[in-house]
Amino acid sequence: MKGKKVLIGITGGIAAYKSCYLIRYFVKAGAEVKVVTTENGLKFVGETTLRSLSNNNVYSDTFAEWNNKPHEHISITDWGDIFVVAPATANIIGKLANGIADDALSTSLLAFNRQILIAPAMNTKMYDNPAVQRNMEFLAANGVEFIEPDTGDLACGYEGKGRMAEPEQIFREARFHLDRSSLLAGKKIIVTASRTEESLDPVRYLTNRSSGITGFRIAEQAACMGAEVTLITGPTDQETFSKVKRINIITADDMFTAVDREFDFCDCLIMSAAVADISFYMSNDKIKKSGSGFELNTKDTKDILLTMGQRKEKQVIIGFAMETNDAVENAKKKLLTKNADLIVLNSISKENPAFGSGKNKVTLVSKDSVEELPSMSKEDIANVILEKTAEKLRSLSS
Repeated sequence: MKGKKVLIGITGGIAAYKSCYLIRYFVKAGAEVKVVTTENGLKFVGETTLRSLSNNNVYSDTFAEWNNKPHEHISITDWGDIFVVAPATANIIGKLANGIADDALSTSLLAFNRQILIAPAMNTKMYDNPAVQRNMEFLAANGVEFIEPDTGDLACGYEGKGRMAEPEQIFREARFHLDRSSLLAGKKIIVTASRTEESLDPVRYLTNRSSGITGFRIAEQAACMGAEVTLITGPTDQETFSKVKRINIITADDMFTAVDREFDFCDCLIMSAAVADISFYMSNDKIKKSGSGFELNTKDTKDILLTMGQRKEKQVIIGFAMETNDAVENAKKKLLTKNADLIVLNSISKENPAFGSGKNKVTLVSKDSVEELPSMSKEDIANVILEKTAEKLRSLSS
């Protein structure tokens, strides 16, 4: 996000403390941040804190002496690439919807003519109020994007919808708009992610250590590049933004069914999920300790990559391989037997744990080359993979 300029609006709600984390996400990603608050917003989080986190003055008073220009509410909106209001009270939503400008935040919002993201936060009865819903519908129809609040325990003691979305989710929604390109415009891409779980009995299951981070970053970046993305994921705590269609599965058979259903309509399948090679004839009862170990009845799972590779017609298929020995040779073999266009090879070692880490070291294996990439963030790996994907899609259409 280097070079991106983000305005963050903060209003008077208990969720204002979460905005500190949101600022941190943007700054850590390389963006420049300026904060615009209401007077009540500063009652929940201090100006010194916001100034320290953003490395910029906090704009809270239309007539403050430090303002660079007498019309700061205009110049600050010329500066920003995106305006994120989090938390957004019913009051600020109502002001924006009805053209009211009576403080620093409301005047800045009315003058901003680029993308506005609003993360509402309020009591569930206020959120459900017809006037608030009408204001949100009006703003949404005019290009303002809302990040839906969560349902759960609210600070006022109620339980219901109205809790501000988590800062990481808001950050990801904003990132979609800031990172947009047309590299994959018009393409339909399926991404599989995370792992599968195969039940042994009603209590136990077999799985692996895949976190799903790489697959989620691929799905997000593909959407930012203009693709229509379907993410088919096994169990994980990863989240993504709303522009990605997400299908949750559990078993290898579930994943096969989901991919099979979507495959004929896609331009590219990226199989980053760690799918179980075997499943079990599940016991109806919990398996008891016998003193000589468990006896398990196994069966092979359906080979998704092989099946789709045999079926593809002018589609690009990218597979992943996890190897501990003879890595490149095994990856080349997988490339040929599965009729894939590219294999992303993960090599597990003490120096490169890969699972659960934000970084990884992979090798890209194709029919013509073996390219060993340096250790990099999984987000950067996702970008490299998608650039290769775009090249292969172009070559198919030429």
